[in-house]
Amino acid sequence: MTIDIKVPAVGESVTQVTIANWIKKEGEHVKTDEILCELESDKATFELPAEADGILHIVAPTGTTLNIGDVICRIATTAEEATASKAADASAVAVQQMAQTGGKQQVVVMDVPQLGESITEVTLAQWLKRDGDFVKMDEPICEIESDKATFEVAAKASGILKIIALDKKTLAIGEPICEIVVTEDTTQPVAVAATAPQTQTTVAASTSSYATGHASPAASKILAEKGISPEEVKGSGKEGRITKEDAMNAQKTVQSQPVVTASSPAVSAPSSVQPVAEGERGTRREKMSSLRKTVARRLVSVKNETAMLTTFNEVNMKPIMDLRAKYKDSFKEKHEIGLGFMSFFVKAVCIALKEFPAVNAQIDGDEIIYHDFCDISIAVSAPKGLVVPVVRNAEKMSFAEIEKEIVRLATRARENKLSIPEMTGGTFTITNGGVFGSLMSTPIINAPQVAILGMHNIVERPVAENGQVVIRPMMYIALSYDHRIIDGRESVSFLVRVKQLLEDPARILLGV
Repeated sequence: MTIDIKVPAVGESVTQVTIANWIKKEGEHVKTDEILCELESDKATFELPAEADGILHIVAPTGTTLNIGDVICRIATTAEEATASKAADASAVAVQQMAQTGGKQQVVVMDVPQLGESITEVTLAQWLKRDGDFVKMDEPICEIESDKATFEVAAKASGILKIIALDKKTLAIGEPICEIVVTEDTTQPVAVAATAPQTQTTVAASTSSYATGHASPAASKILAEKGISPEEVKGSGKEGRITKEDAMNAQKTVQSQPVVTASSPAVSAPSSVQPVAEGERGTRREKMSSLRKTVARRLVSVKNETAMLTTFNEVNMKPIMDLRAKYKDSFKEKHEIGLGFMSFFVKAVCIALKEFPAVNAQIDGDEIIYHDFCDISIAVSAPKGLVVPVVRNAEKMSFAEIEKEIVRLATRARENKLSIPEMTGGTFTITNGGVFGSLMSTPIINAPQVAILGMHNIVERPVAENGQVVIRPMMYIALSYDHRIIDGRESVSFLVRVKQLLEDPARILLGV
């Protein structure tokens, strides 16, 4: 029996995943619950376990982008069944092609495979084999590209290759790519064999495998990001194939400029040539990650679909800084966690959200959903991009509990270990651009929420207090909000209330 392993549902807002890395290899025996591969969504990376014992047959290679429910791989529950399944597929193809050719010569026609529900056409990126080459079954013969990933097409039979589609040609799903005249003898003359001089070239080329100098999909991606050509890298894999490790260790070769002396007028440049700018002027092109593409799409969507405005205020941070300086040592000794600014902001926001429920709401069609709880999303800069984990029921948590939860979530974010539930369901977001030195900004709403609070850098500035000019540590705060359900009065009043609570922290403790 063969079991289809499909992309699991990993969250309400996640519709696609990318295969980051195969841990198990094609044809390898796997056990139930053993990790097969790593999947990467726009929010997190997670592992896919085997659902049964058996032989692994990989359907989607590394780098493939799949929809939820698409087949990733198949597991034949016994080695015999796996072999029988492959033999049955090859036999079916052979019978069909024998019928088409009248039984005289077996020819296998290879078509563009089905790659996913949303993919309707592909581009033939490059041929790994040449017309007239002998190819073996399951040997990659060409690469095809869709708008989501690059795939290798493997030979369905052993024989002589006859190319139908040329490089860079766009093909629809199901269109023929090539034909394979089935034979086990590379010296046997066939209808597509080349002339004598060309045959000598083919035999000479066969001493080096197709894999020599060819990069795996993962290696190709890394080399493209570095702007390095595969010809510049020496492969350490089987038969000279460029592995992921080779690509990671590869360095771009700097071409030395020829030295031109005064005694060599033959190579002197004509006076009409423009002078070359000094220094390196290189450019590089990198493919956007799934996370970056999703963030970009959502931010543009928010700007286009909401009536977003931003209101500003400033906070005197001296009372909080004095309180932290006085109790930070005893706080850390008791709770084993440092006392930061974020817990004060979270507590102040929770109180203000209770007083202004529209700021803690969201729009669903023609209805407004009000939340009686405060799930505060905290923006965190992770290695792969911005993520927003959620502190659940923050209104019920103490300062120590908030600090510990923020540290836990931030650590998991930087280690790329956040789960989907940890990043979904927030009702209000706080982002702190001040850690990077931002003085003032207009943060973009984290949909489907309707408001976000921006913290900024603390700067000592002269301010007027009781008729005198004094120096105080001041912070600008910004509230971006959706004007469709939050009026100007509510937004300004909310921000003033947050300012009031922060400048007099005793109010947070007393709830006044």
